[in-house]
Amino acid sequence: MAIASVERLTKVYSKPGVAVHVSALRGVDLAFEGGEYVAICGHSGSGKSTLMNILGCLDRPTTGRYFIEGRDVSQLNDDELSDIRGLRIGFVFQNFNLIPQLTVLDNLEVPLFYQGVPRRERAHRAHALAESVGLSDREQHRPMELSGGQQQRVAIARALINDPVIILADEPTGNLDTATGQAILDVFDQLHARGKTIIMITHEPDVAARTQRVITLRDGLVLSDEPAERAATRQVQTT
Repeated sequence: MAIASVERLTKVYSKPGVAVHVSALRGVDLAFEGGEYVAICGHSGSGKSTLMNILGCLDRPTTGRYFIEGRDVSQLNDDELSDIRGLRIGFVFQNFNLIPQLTVLDNLEVPLFYQGVPRRERAHRAHALAESVGLSDREQHRPMELSGGQQQRVAIARALINDPVIILADEPTGNLDTATGQAILDVFDQLHARGKTIIMITHEPDVAARTQRVITLRDGLVLSDEPAERAATRQVQTT
């Protein structure tokens, strides 16, 4: 069974009082297996961010169904969706989304705090994850005292704090220089090697080439869904 899947997924946006409707997704069918490393690509307006928001339970589809571990989450209420986001999904954002007033350890503990995890266990898990991403010597630093790459490592560690079944990464190297971006992709490679399921939005072909599978969206539809090697070959042939 797929760890996550969407069936006949649509999303239509409309403005109140204006007879204008925009179809961001127009009947998408996809399945993601446990341990897969997937890139979702497409030009601006293709629907990739909308799809990511639905996969992350940050938005609801207009029609269609979304399953995580066999559970139809498209029918859950807001509190149930919040539980899914907090316990089953890890998020890594382009802009890091760290709390500037908090230290590295405190930022890592935030998701655990909202889950009611005791202080001692929070500290233990946060320390272990800071060490796992090479930041054990930066635990008491605040985000502005860290480089962009270090901030993204904190964001990755925070995404892992509840041992999620899916990691969603939205342009995780978009704000980083080339060398730092490659180092962050090395971290994702290591997570994939450990069996983590990673779904990443990217517009960069070289980033997509690091994954196993590339899904390309256009105008709210799946244009292609193929192994990364084939996608990379086709990219070379068309340039």
